[in-house]
Amino acid sequence: MDINVSDMEIVADESMMERVIINLLKNAIQAVDGVEDPKIEVRAYFNSTGNVVLQVGDNGLGIRPDVIDKIFIPFFTTRQGGSGIGLARSRQLIRAQGGTVGGLSKPGQTIFTIRV
Repeated sequence: MDINVSDMEIVADESMMERVIINLLKNAIQAVDGVEDPKIEVRAYFNSTGNVVLQVGDNGLGIRPDVIDKIFIPFFTTRQGGSGIGLARSRQLIRAQGGTVGGLSKPGQTIFTIRV
């Protein structure tokens, strides 16, 4: 965990943020299942414009390039037994608070970034 700023505050609904972060962490845990030397990182920092940035990253297999553009579409899933609602709902909750959430992925690294 890399949280560098001790006086960092986010003006957001605590319950909504908690649900989003838990969802991203659950996804990261599932992504590293079976990976040798699994790693999940959580970072928080101020970007160059002074906004808070939260990141959840993992070293799992990554999200395939042919589906990365679909991951926030409701009910889209590549996971057996998945509902496809977690990331769509997370984006909705972050947008309701005036923020953004996005994901980048390549084999061995996926990072979801929240800006609020």
